[in-house]
Amino acid sequence: MMKISVITVVRNNRDTIAQALDSVLAQTHPEVELVVIDGASTDGTGAVLARYADRLAVLVSEPDLGIYDALNKGIARATGDVIGFLHADDLLADRNVLATIAAAFSNSAVDGIYGDLLYVSKRNPQLVLRYWRSCEYAPSLLAKGWMPAHPTLYLRRQVYQQFGGFDISLRIAADYDFMLRILKVNTLHLSYLPRVLVKMRLGGASNRSIANLWRKSREDLQVLRRNQVGGIFTLLLKNCSKLPQFFARNRQG
Repeated sequence: MMKISVITVVRNNRDTIAQALDSVLAQTHPEVELVVIDGASTDGTGAVLARYADRLAVLVSEPDLGIYDALNKGIARATGDVIGFLHADDLLADRNVLATIAAAFSNSAVDGIYGDLLYVSKRNPQLVLRYWRSCEYAPSLLAKGWMPAHPTLYLRRQVYQQFGGFDISLRIAADYDFMLRILKVNTLHLSYLPRVLVKMRLGGASNRSIANLWRKSREDLQVLRRNQVGGIFTLLLKNCSKLPQFFARNRQG
């Protein structure tokens, strides 16, 4: 039976962390390793996590150097065949998400899978605000600003052993940098699942303020050039590609 490690990093998310963990613990797939890395929360998150301690494979609470440092800590501690992430504000879309992912990995040629993502209201996760509908991956898409929705991306643990983790010198775009790094070599086989895997509350680090949006654009351009995938034009295409998310039909709540 395939073991799936789900890594959740948290810092001062007392109001939403329980919902995130519950969405993992309710999964029908029987082999799930839940790894929680808490950045020494001070708002009562630790008390919430204590209630889940006996159901967590790993619980670490200590200062870190930011979200990507915490994610790297989780990767280092994960023992599953497959690794994915669930942010403390987010939810797996339904109880069968991980079972569907495990079935996709039954094909030994598949190195990773990704799917669709719903952006939902921070206060009401049933209210859908944007629908990120992805598509089948092709290497030519990278220069057009395409990327899979990172919260839906699950990879075999060997991928992290081969390519390493996240660059913690980047504050917002290290996930984009990582995906470009693994996809530009065109040696991995990614499979697209045309279904919603994650509900993501709006209000994350990258879109919390104008300053963060500006910093994200600067870091996106930096990693595009670093990975020799594109430049300003690619960044513009990447940002423009988000517009259809606001008008997607057949939204799911």
